[in-house]
Amino acid sequence: MSEPAFSLSASGRLRRRQLVNRMMGALALGAALLAVAVLVIVVVSVASRGASALNLDFFTKNQAQGFNPKGGGILFAIVGTGVLVGFATLIALPLGVLTAIYISELAPPKLARIARVALDITNGIPTIVIGIFVFTLLAHRQSALAGSLALAIIMVPLVARSTEEVLLLVPSAQREASLALGVSRWRTTFGVVVPSAIGGIFTGTTLAIARAAGETAPLLFLTSLGLTSQADVNPLHQLQSMTLVIFEYSDQADPAYQAKAWAAAFTLMCFVLLTSLSAKLALAHYRKKLGG
Repeated sequence: MSEPAFSLSASGRLRRRQLVNRMMGALALGAALLAVAVLVIVVVSVASRGASALNLDFFTKNQAQGFNPKGGGILFAIVGTGVLVGFATLIALPLGVLTAIYISELAPPKLARIARVALDITNGIPTIVIGIFVFTLLAHRQSALAGSLALAIIMVPLVARSTEEVLLLVPSAQREASLALGVSRWRTTFGVVVPSAIGGIFTGTTLAIARAAGETAPLLFLTSLGLTSQADVNPLHQLQSMTLVIFEYSDQADPAYQAKAWAAAFTLMCFVLLTSLSAKLALAHYRKKLGG
């Protein structure tokens, strides 16, 4: 009696699985290409519309005095954005990281759930409401520091939740090994757990900075009335930001002002890109140092 011939070719259910696998892979590839294409279209469109205003003076000079829309630049807004986002990061980063450490490492389960819900609710509050709240809290006083406080409130939930998720990914064996050697809980957290999650902390902070740099609504209440056209780094003064300049210039009828608004938008996008690259370089340096 002859044995049936053995074939390695797919047939029946296996062939259907391979077909579905190829279809899902193609859909995933298409979605990724679509996301990249949208980003490229946005960047190219913004850059082309603001190309006429992009020059050295645009980045190195302040707003021209008088009715000269083609003169001057937005140095005052670039410096103002740096001050606003810088102080907001100084407030939000330690507060968000410490909150995440408490929720993931120290808090009882019930209290941790309440804290997570509170952070999620805070993250969902409209930013203009946060601006009104800080504006009222500070007795209707405007300053860059007030704007930074509002941006910090926006950033804290993002930093805390992203840091918490990364801390939870650190294997429990690392904590147990450190505790088994007699190391205290707080030294284990800051000496073992946090360094293992430093990459996620950098990533979450970068996302928070990117969101804060693009906020306009809270700054309308807290620092928009200072009609300064000169670069200033005093956080007690009312400083302009790139988002406020985009908001103001885009509403002008003069095409020169509109071109400056597009150029400022492109500059803000480049700021977010440089922030992301800086975080990745810092992370690579830290990993190299830790490995050495």
